[in-house]
Amino acid sequence: MLMERKKVILVETVTALFILLFVYAATSKIIDFEKFNVELGKSPMLNFFPGTVAIAVPVIEFGIVILLIVKRFQYFALYCSFSLMVMFSVYIFIILKFSSYIPCSCGGILENMTWIQHLFFNIVFVVLGGVAILIYPLNKRPYLQ
Repeated sequence: MLMERKKVILVETVTALFILLFVYAATSKIIDFEKFNVELGKSPMLNFFPGTVAIAVPVIEFGIVILLIVKRFQYFALYCSFSLMVMFSVYIFIILKFSSYIPCSCGGILENMTWIQHLFFNIVFVVLGGVAILIYPLNKRPYLQ
């Protein structure tokens, strides 16, 4: 029983960290939307549709936050959080490895990180998300209810 309680606390902590991260990231993108949109337009991978991505990313981040808050959807939202962080990490890796120009489309505190630091930051969240999914209490998973 104590082990289950520790799992619940860890899952709730990871959930709270994802909520903080996505609220902060989405809000900073919206506050400086013009810069975010312009930088996305400079990205070698996203320059064909920066406006769509500039709108979609904060909407998706806020959407995941809502899903994380609603207990019924939390397990699914952890998968969404994990997947989004994997996509962001792959994007950063591709930009670092294959692009001559590295756009800076992050805002706030994340803007002060180097791309390598940002990649490691993302990887930490990928690992946290993966752990939370793996240890999520079986009796709380939606497909078992």
